[in-house]
Amino acid sequence: MNILIVLAHPERDSFNGALVDVAMARLQEAGHAVELDDLYRDNFDPVERASNYPMDSAADHFSPLAVQRENYKQGSLPADVQREIARLEWADLVIFQFPLWWHAQPAILKGWFDRVLVYGGLYSGSMRYDRGYFRGKRAICSVTTGSPEQAFMPFGRAGNMVEWLWPMHSSLYYVGYEVLAPQVHYGVQGGGIQYQEEAAFRARLVSMEEAWASRLAGLAQESPIPFSTWDDWDENGVLKHSHPLRWRLS
Repeated sequence: MNILIVLAHPERDSFNGALVDVAMARLQEAGHAVELDDLYRDNFDPVERASNYPMDSAADHFSPLAVQRENYKQGSLPADVQREIARLEWADLVIFQFPLWWHAQPAILKGWFDRVLVYGGLYSGSMRYDRGYFRGKRAICSVTTGSPEQAFMPFGRAGNMVEWLWPMHSSLYYVGYEVLAPQVHYGVQGGGIQYQEEAAFRARLVSMEEAWASRLAGLAQESPIPFSTWDDWDENGVLKHSHPLRWRLS
């Protein structure tokens, strides 16, 4: 299996970096081909802007979706975007490794979604969800948090982790990926915030690395997060009245 790890952390010598090392070692030992896509190391520009493209001098405004579609069609997307798309097309599984910052992925990774998942190429009105471009491929988020697990429970002070990761999971499914349940590494204290004594904290980091390494071996056999599909929606994109989930939620 071809596996791409997309790292979105500015410090390679961090716990996020250590989790990347664990994944690369374990997956390569299992015979998989693994590539690392370090967005900070590669100086990936997360900002979509007109200057990224050879714009028509007659154009009086920048329409990002129209420009993405036209440049995809012409094979003239920016070189860094073409590189990222080629990596995604190569990979059977994509692992996104990042810290949760302000209840979402870091800006560099959000911008990666904005620029790399180009309209007219990797998605369109009819090429979405279970008809998406990357159908048959899998993706998983490996996430670190500062607060402990209890804070991210449904009634915890930080809010439900399922809700914080929903936008990213939904975006991945939008382009066709089978999205696996995330691996969340809670309570990675830093910046002066401390929830445990140092010795206990270091021991827990090791246990989290071991848990991640153990899970990696079976990712290919895991069932993905269930999402509704085109067949579940009516002509307005609303869950059909006959769908069982309608009655469970009512």
